[in-house]
Amino acid sequence: MHATNRQKMKWFLIVALSGVMGPAISQAEEVTAPGAKLVLVADGFRFTEGPAVDKTGDVYFTDQPNDAIHRWIAAENRVEKYLSPSGRSNGTYFMRDGHLVACADEKNQLWVIAPDQSVKVLAETYGGKPFNGPNDAWVMEDGTIFFTDPFYKRPWWTHTEEPQDMRAVYRYQPTTGEVTRVAEGFKQPNGIVGDEARGRLYVADIEGNQTLEFKISPQRELTDRRVFCPQGSDGMTLDRDGNLYLTGKAGVYVYSPEGKLIQTIEVPESWTANVCFGGADRKQLFITASDSVYTIATRTQGLP
Repeated sequence: MHATNRQKMKWFLIVALSGVMGPAISQAEEVTAPGAKLVLVADGFRFTEGPAVDKTGDVYFTDQPNDAIHRWIAAENRVEKYLSPSGRSNGTYFMRDGHLVACADEKNQLWVIAPDQSVKVLAETYGGKPFNGPNDAWVMEDGTIFFTDPFYKRPWWTHTEEPQDMRAVYRYQPTTGEVTRVAEGFKQPNGIVGDEARGRLYVADIEGNQTLEFKISPQRELTDRRVFCPQGSDGMTLDRDGNLYLTGKAGVYVYSPEGKLIQTIEVPESWTANVCFGGADRKQLFITASDSVYTIATRTQGLP
């Protein structure tokens, strides 16, 4: 297959950016593998989002405008369509049992998709009113789900007003099905990810230009709220060393556990939406950006 002009331009930009990976830092701080270059895996989507890695290292990601979930088969480095329609799914995250949690905001719902692709609606209201539109989710080992509920007016909605009285973070309790509002005071909560071993949850307030850190109590309450860094994000992920990966206009921004920007991985797209670690060894950073998906090799690993 011959490359399109757009693909040729992307490859040119990747080569041009390969030596420009953000601020000058020591090699000891860089998370990318020595000499690693950004690899265009596939393009031609409308807007890629919500990557989640399964236990084999394959990554599932969404194309919300096209109402589809796709799967990157890591061992073959190819993409195939997994599920369509997909409830206009946005953020996703795998549970330990292989079920895929999806923020399906066509009807403002939180879904779980079984391996046979059957769908169950876990939650769709709080206080008797629909959610604003679940956006991103993170799942603990016991099945507790934390998810963000901002408000982005979608062309497929008939309503124009926010159903909820605030934009917040919620917790879904798996044994009872109870939904609790656990954090508020955001301009627009978006990306969310946690580190269960360290007992930390990170929430990006993209319009507030900050990412917040919380402690997770044994009762699954969020405490000790603090500003982790003065930058918001669309999606995000963590590596085994506690580095936090944010996304935005330039590409992927990597912050140390202390909140110091240690690397910027530039991506030749107008917007980089989300990121996760994939591959059998979790050493491929999988990046969703505008109409494309990319990978880059790292010397660190994603959280197991």
